Amino acid sequence: MHLYLVVIPGPTNNTPVLRALEYGVILLLWLFFMWVVRAVWVEVRPLKRRRRRDKDDDIDTAIAGKSRKGKHLRLHVVRPEDHTGATYEIGAEVTVGRAAGCGVPIDYDTFASNLHARLFRLDGDVWVEDLGSTNGTWVNTERIAERTRIEKGDLLQVGGTVFEVGK
Repeated sequence: MHLYLVVIPGPTNNTPVLRALEYGVILLLWLFFMWVVRAVWVEVRPLKRRRRRDKDDDIDTAIAGKSRKGKHLRLHVVRPEDHTGATYEIGAEVTVGRAAGCGVPIDYDTFASNLHARLFRLDGDVWVEDLGSTNGTWVNTERIAERTRIEKGDLLQVGGTVFEVGK
């Protein structure tokens, strides 16, 4: 006959430690959730129009009597950050999209269509029109349904890429 002695430990007071761990885990879950919400918001929020007027340019233009129409404008990539600084010339007509033949190729942007938008000159102004894209074309946070005139300082969003129109 074998006799076993089983020792049952007395009640321990781990409740404050467990309670602190529970609150710590809940806090970490909330911080993670807020981080995810912020990351999504940064990606989908429309950018505000940044209007920069150089008073010296306006004065020089007025003195010289030159028309502001017909100026050479460019598209400057604002977003995504890893493509910031890329610049594209706006000629008589240029297409924007993922296709190889586009004058403004954004093959890195999965939210853009193959032929997403077209920029063209008409009577000295630059116009943009959507070419039936899935995600639409946006000018200064407004989705366009028909051709829209753009000028220096406007923001053009094609898919997930945001351009600023400038010199």
